[in-house]
Amino acid sequence: MFEVLTIVAIAFFVLVVVPLLVVAGIYNSFVSNRNKVRESFSGVYVQLKRRADLILNLIETVKGYAKHERETLEKVTELRTSFMRTSPDDRVKVMEQDNLMSQALKSVFAVAESYPDLKASTNFLKLQESLEETEDQIAASRRIYNSNVNDYNTSVQQFPSNIIAGMFSFKEEPFYQAEAGVENAPRVVF
Repeated sequence: MFEVLTIVAIAFFVLVVVPLLVVAGIYNSFVSNRNKVRESFSGVYVQLKRRADLILNLIETVKGYAKHERETLEKVTELRTSFMRTSPDDRVKVMEQDNLMSQALKSVFAVAESYPDLKASTNFLKLQESLEETEDQIAASRRIYNSNVNDYNTSVQQFPSNIIAGMFSFKEEPFYQAEAGVENAPRVVF
Protein backbone atom coordinates (compact mmCIF):
# COMPACT_ATOMS: atom_id res chain seq x y z
CA MET A 1 0.00 0.00 0.00
CA PHE A 2 2.82 2.38 0.91
CA GLU A 3 4.54 1.66 -2.39
CA VAL A 4 1.37 2.44 -4.36
CA LEU A 5 0.95 5.76 -2.54
CA THR A 6 4.57 6.65 -3.22
CA ILE A 7 4.18 5.85 -6.91
CA VAL A 8 0.95 7.91 -7.08
CA ALA A 9 2.63 10.82 -5.27
CA ILE A 10 5.63 10.73 -7.62
CA ALA A 11 3.37 10.46 -10.66
CA PHE A 12 1.26 13.38 -9.40
CA PHE A 13 4.39 15.44 -8.79
CA VAL A 14 5.84 14.66 -12.24
CA LEU A 15 2.59 15.00 -14.17
CA VAL A 16 0.98 17.95 -12.34
CA VAL A 17 3.33 19.89 -10.09
CA VAL A 18 6.36 20.08 -12.39
CA PRO A 19 4.35 21.29 -15.42
CA LEU A 20 2.57 23.86 -13.21
CA LEU A 21 5.92 25.14 -11.96
CA VAL A 22 7.21 25.41 -15.54
CA VAL A 23 4.09 27.29 -16.65
CA ALA A 24 4.33 29.61 -13.64
CA GLY A 25 8.00 30.30 -14.36
CA ILE A 26 7.34 31.12 -18.02
CA TYR A 27 4.33 33.26 -17.10
CA ASN A 28 6.40 35.22 -14.57
CA SER A 29 9.10 35.71 -17.18
CA PHE A 30 6.52 37.23 -19.55
CA VAL A 31 5.27 39.57 -16.83
CA SER A 32 8.82 40.64 -16.02
CA ASN A 33 9.73 41.25 -19.67
CA ARG A 34 6.48 43.11 -20.36
CA ASN A 35 7.16 45.36 -17.37
CA LYS A 36 10.66 46.10 -18.69
CA VAL A 37 9.12 47.13 -22.01
CA ARG A 38 6.64 49.43 -20.26
CA GLU A 39 9.34 50.90 -18.02
CA SER A 40 11.69 51.57 -20.91
CA PHE A 41 8.90 53.23 -22.93
CA SER A 42 8.25 55.40 -19.92
CA GLY A 43 11.90 56.50 -20.18
CA VAL A 44 11.35 57.44 -23.82
CA TYR A 45 8.20 59.34 -22.91
CA VAL A 46 9.96 61.32 -20.16
CA GLN A 47 12.58 62.49 -22.67
CA LEU A 48 9.92 63.34 -25.26
CA LYS A 49 8.06 65.39 -22.65
CA ARG A 50 11.30 67.18 -21.75
CA ARG A 51 11.80 67.99 -25.42
CA ALA A 52 8.22 69.27 -25.68
CA ASP A 53 8.87 71.63 -22.77
CA LEU A 54 12.11 72.87 -24.34
CA ILE A 55 10.33 73.42 -27.65
CA LEU A 56 7.92 75.85 -26.00
CA ASN A 57 10.88 77.96 -24.84
CA LEU A 58 12.53 77.65 -28.25
CA ILE A 59 9.38 78.86 -30.02
CA GLU A 60 9.12 81.87 -27.74
CA THR A 61 12.77 82.74 -28.38
CA VAL A 62 12.46 82.38 -32.15
CA LYS A 63 9.19 84.35 -32.20
CA GLY A 64 11.00 87.43 -30.96
CA TYR A 65 13.35 87.38 -33.94
CA ALA A 66 11.26 85.77 -36.68
CA LYS A 67 7.87 87.41 -36.49
CA HIS A 68 6.95 86.65 -40.12
CA GLU A 69 7.68 82.91 -39.72
CA ARG A 70 4.42 82.54 -37.88
CA GLU A 71 3.10 79.52 -39.82
CA THR A 72 6.14 77.35 -39.04
CA LEU A 73 6.08 78.28 -35.37
CA GLU A 74 2.33 77.71 -35.07
CA LYS A 75 2.69 74.25 -36.63
CA VAL A 76 5.36 73.29 -34.09
CA THR A 77 3.21 74.66 -31.27
CA GLU A 78 0.22 72.63 -32.50
CA LEU A 79 2.35 69.48 -32.67
CA ARG A 80 3.60 70.08 -29.14
CA THR A 81 0.02 70.53 -27.89
CA SER A 82 -1.05 67.37 -29.68
CA PHE A 83 1.83 65.45 -28.11
CA MET A 84 0.99 66.72 -24.62
CA ARG A 85 -2.59 65.45 -25.08
CA THR A 86 -1.44 62.00 -26.18
CA SER A 87 -1.64 59.35 -23.49
CA PRO A 88 1.69 57.66 -22.74
CA ASP A 89 -0.25 54.38 -22.84
CA ASP A 90 -0.90 54.86 -26.57
CA ARG A 91 2.63 53.96 -27.63
CA VAL A 92 1.95 53.95 -31.36
CA LYS A 93 0.47 57.47 -31.22
CA VAL A 94 3.38 58.73 -29.09
CA MET A 95 5.82 57.33 -31.66
CA GLU A 96 3.94 59.04 -34.50
CA GLN A 97 3.92 62.33 -32.60
CA ASP A 98 7.66 62.00 -31.96
CA ASN A 99 8.39 61.56 -35.66
CA LEU A 100 6.28 64.60 -36.57
CA MET A 101 7.93 66.70 -33.87
CA SER A 102 11.42 65.73 -35.04
CA GLN A 103 10.59 66.87 -38.56
CA ALA A 104 9.07 70.12 -37.28
CA LEU A 105 12.18 70.88 -35.23
CA LYS A 106 14.23 70.77 -38.40
CA SER A 107 11.96 73.49 -39.81
CA VAL A 108 12.50 75.70 -36.76
CA PHE A 109 16.25 75.37 -37.04
CA ALA A 110 16.05 76.11 -40.76
CA VAL A 111 14.15 79.32 -39.95
CA ALA A 112 16.75 80.25 -37.35
CA GLU A 113 19.52 80.07 -39.94
CA SER A 114 18.02 83.13 -41.64
CA TYR A 115 18.40 85.31 -38.55
CA PRO A 116 22.00 86.13 -37.53
CA ASP A 117 20.89 87.90 -34.34
CA LEU A 118 18.92 84.82 -33.29
CA LYS A 119 21.86 82.52 -34.03
CA ALA A 120 24.01 84.69 -31.77
CA SER A 121 21.47 84.79 -28.94
CA THR A 122 22.78 83.14 -25.78
CA ASN A 123 19.29 81.98 -24.86
CA PHE A 124 18.81 80.36 -28.29
CA LEU A 125 22.21 78.67 -28.13
CA LYS A 126 21.47 77.26 -24.67
CA LEU A 127 18.10 75.97 -25.84
CA GLN A 128 19.71 74.44 -28.91
CA GLU A 129 22.30 72.72 -26.75
CA SER A 130 19.61 71.40 -24.38
CA LEU A 131 17.58 70.11 -27.32
CA GLU A 132 20.58 68.34 -28.81
CA GLU A 133 21.29 66.70 -25.45
CA THR A 134 17.64 65.69 -25.14
CA GLU A 135 17.62 64.25 -28.67
CA ASP A 136 20.65 62.14 -27.74
CA GLN A 137 18.82 60.92 -24.63
CA ILE A 138 15.71 60.15 -26.69
CA ALA A 139 17.83 58.08 -29.09
CA ALA A 140 19.39 56.19 -26.18
CA SER A 141 15.96 55.60 -24.61
CA ARG A 142 14.63 54.28 -27.93
CA ARG A 143 17.51 51.80 -28.15
CA ILE A 144 16.81 50.53 -24.61
CA TYR A 145 13.09 50.24 -25.38
CA ASN A 146 13.73 48.34 -28.62
CA SER A 147 16.15 46.00 -26.86
CA ASN A 148 13.53 45.20 -24.23
CA VAL A 149 10.85 44.75 -26.92
CA ASN A 150 13.18 42.37 -28.77
CA ASP A 151 13.69 40.24 -25.65
CA TYR A 152 9.98 40.20 -24.87
CA ASN A 153 8.86 39.48 -28.45
CA THR A 154 11.42 36.68 -28.75
CA SER A 155 10.03 35.01 -25.64
CA VAL A 156 6.47 35.40 -26.99
CA GLN A 157 7.48 33.76 -30.29
CA GLN A 158 9.74 30.92 -29.11
CA PHE A 159 8.51 27.39 -28.50
CA PRO A 160 7.24 26.27 -25.97
CA SER A 161 6.75 29.66 -24.35
CA ASN A 162 4.64 30.77 -27.33
CA ILE A 163 1.99 28.29 -26.22
CA ILE A 164 1.83 29.83 -22.76
CA ALA A 165 1.90 33.33 -24.28
CA GLY A 166 -1.16 32.42 -26.32
CA MET A 167 -2.94 30.91 -23.32
CA PHE A 168 -2.48 34.11 -21.29
CA SER A 169 -2.86 36.60 -24.16
CA PHE A 170 0.67 37.96 -24.14
CA LYS A 171 1.01 39.84 -27.44
CA GLU A 172 4.05 41.18 -29.24
CA GLU A 173 4.94 44.82 -28.57
CA PRO A 174 5.72 47.34 -31.34
CA PHE A 175 9.29 48.38 -32.01
CA TYR A 176 10.07 52.09 -31.97
CA GLN A 177 10.32 52.97 -35.65
CA ALA A 178 11.81 56.37 -36.42
CA GLU A 179 11.18 57.81 -39.85
CA ALA A 180 14.14 58.06 -42.21
CA GLY A 181 16.52 60.69 -40.97
CA VAL A 182 14.77 61.04 -37.60
CA GLU A 183 16.98 58.57 -35.82
CA ASN A 184 19.80 61.12 -35.80
CA ALA A 185 19.58 64.06 -33.45
CA PRO A 186 19.14 67.31 -35.35
CA ARG A 187 22.51 69.02 -35.26
CA VAL A 188 22.58 72.55 -36.52
CA VAL A 189 25.79 74.49 -36.09
CA PHE A 190 25.52 78.28 -36.12
